[in-house]
Amino acid sequence: MPPLARPRVLDGIIVLAYFLVAFVLYVDLWLDLSHGYLVDSGEDQNLFEWFFAVQAQGLAHGHVPLFSTLQNYPLGVNLMGNTAMPGLAVPLAPLTWLFGPTVTWAVILTAGLAGTATGWYVVFSRHLVQSRWAAGIGGACCAFAPPVISHAHAHPNFTAMFVLPVIVLWLLRLAERGRTLRDGLILGLLVALQVLIGEEPLLILATGLLVMVLAWLVMRPAQVLAAARRALPGIGLGALIAVWLVGYPLWMQFFGPASYKSLLHGPAGNDLSAFVSLPRQSFGGQLVNPGQYVDNPTEQNSFFGWPLIGLLAIVMVWLWREIPARLAGITVLVIFAMSYGGHALLYGQPTGIPGPWLLMGKLPLFESLIEARMTFAALPAIGMLLALASDQMLRASMPNPVRGLGWLTPRRLWFVALSLAVIPILPVRFTVEPRPAAPAFFTDGAWEQYVRPGHTLVTVPLPAAGYASPLHWQVVAGLRFPIAEGYFVGPAGPSKDGTYGAVPTPTSALLTGVAQTGAVPALTTANQAQAVADLRYWNADAVVLAAAQPNFEALRTTVDQLLGPGQGRDGVVVWNARALTGG
Repeated sequence: MPPLARPRVLDGIIVLAYFLVAFVLYVDLWLDLSHGYLVDSGEDQNLFEWFFAVQAQGLAHGHVPLFSTLQNYPLGVNLMGNTAMPGLAVPLAPLTWLFGPTVTWAVILTAGLAGTATGWYVVFSRHLVQSRWAAGIGGACCAFAPPVISHAHAHPNFTAMFVLPVIVLWLLRLAERGRTLRDGLILGLLVALQVLIGEEPLLILATGLLVMVLAWLVMRPAQVLAAARRALPGIGLGALIAVWLVGYPLWMQFFGPASYKSLLHGPAGNDLSAFVSLPRQSFGGQLVNPGQYVDNPTEQNSFFGWPLIGLLAIVMVWLWREIPARLAGITVLVIFAMSYGGHALLYGQPTGIPGPWLLMGKLPLFESLIEARMTFAALPAIGMLLALASDQMLRASMPNPVRGLGWLTPRRLWFVALSLAVIPILPVRFTVEPRPAAPAFFTDGAWEQYVRPGHTLVTVPLPAAGYASPLHWQVVAGLRFPIAEGYFVGPAGPSKDGTYGAVPTPTSALLTGVAQTGAVPALTTANQAQAVADLRYWNADAVVLAAAQPNFEALRTTVDQLLGPGQGRDGVVVWNARALTGG
C-alpha cells in the first residue's frame, strides 16, 4: 500500500487540512490578538471574552462560575441562562489567566471548526463510507458549510460542535453492540459536556436524529426495533448520568437567580429564496455582490446556493435506493421545512404554505429556539449525501469516458460537478479590524480613585445589546468593579420572559436616546431626582463617559445637567456619584 493510501496517514492529512483551513479563516485575528476584532461579530466578541474572563476569575477565587453580578448589578447575570460555554471556559481558564480572553476566544473558534469537521469525518469514515477522502468531504461540509461560517464570526457555541459527532458515534456503538454500562457511561459524560458547551446545538442535533430514526422506522421497522433493544438501556443510563452531572447547572439555569422562562423572538424562519442564495462570507457572495446588505450576517442559516441545492437534488434521486442516502435525503427535506418557520415566505412574501414549526414552536425549549437555525440539523445529512456519492465514484470502476465528452469519465464528471457546487460557497477569510482602544482611565488604574470595593461604575450610555464596549473596559481593568446593566439574556417583567439586556431604568433609557439622536432633552428636577434614585439602585460610585463616544458633547451636556459638572481626565469625563447618593 502506498504511504499516502495508509488509513492513519490519510487521517492525519485530512485532519491537518481542517485545522489549516480554520486557521486561514481566522488568520487576521491570530496576527493581531492584542487589538483585532471580528467585524461581523457585532458586540459578541466583547460579550464572549467577558464570559471567558468572568468564569476564569470565578474559578481562580473558588466560585462556581454559573452566576455573576459583575454585569447588571445588583440583579446579576445567570451565566447558565446565557451562552457562556462553561464546558470550555472552565478547562481553558489557565489559558485565559496566562494570555487573556481574546486568545481563548480565538482558540475556541479555530479549534471548534476544525474539531467539528474532524468529529464528523471519524463518524463517516468508520460507519458510512470506505473512502477516507469521501469521508473528508462529508466532514468538511459539517464544519465549513455556510450556516456554520455565518455563525463563526460571533457564536463559538455554533462552531465548537465537536462533541456532537462523538455523541452520534457512541449512539451507533450502543445500537451495534449494546454494551450498556461502558458505552452508556461514556454517552452520559459526552451529553453532560455538550450541555455545558451549547444546549441549542444539542437540541437541534437531537431533532435531526429523531427525524432520521423515524424515517428508518418506517422503512425498516425490524432493524430499528432490534437496534433500539440494544441501545435503549445504555441511552437510559447515559441520561441518568448526564442529569446527575449537570442537574445543578440546569436547575440554576431554569430556576436560579436571574433565570427566565423563554426567549421570545417572534417569527424567524428562513425565506425560501435564501436556500438558493450565496452567503456573504463566501467566494461567490464576494464576487457576485460584495456590497450586499444583510440584517444580521451571523444568521445566514440557509444560504447554501443554487449549485449545491441542485447537486443535492440530483444525489437524492441517484442514490434513493440506498437506505443511508434515503434517510439523509428525507432528513434534509424535513429539516428544511422546519427551518422556514410556521409559514413559508418567498422573497419576503407569504406563500400560504404552512410548516411544522406551527406546532413545534409551541413546545418547551423549542419556543426559545430560532427556527432558522434548524438547518444545522441538516448539515450531517448533507455531509452524508456528499460522502456517499463521492465514495461510490471513488470505489467504482469507471474508466470509460462519458459518450461525446472525451476524457470526462463519470468519476471526473462527479468531482467537476461537486467542485462547481462548492466553489461558490467556499468561505473567505474573516474581516478583522482594530478594536477601539479602552480609555486610559481603565488601563492605567485611574478608576480606583473613584470606585470603592463592592460599588459600581456606570458608563454613559449604559451597555446594552448594541453597545458592549464597557464589558471590554471592565475586562481590561481586571474585572475589579461591577457595572450597571449590560449585554446578556435575562428576565423582563412579571412574566420573566427572556430579553436581551437589562430592563432599562428611566435614566438609562434617557441616556440611550441621547446617544442615538445626539439631541439634548429638556430636563426637569424630576429627571435629576430619578437619576439620583437610579444611581442609588446601582450602588454607583462613579459615572463615566468616554471621550471617543459618538455624540459626546450631547451626552456630556445631559449628564452635567443631571449630576453637575464632570471632570475630564484619562480619555473620559467622570462624575463622582458619592456625594449625590450619600454613599
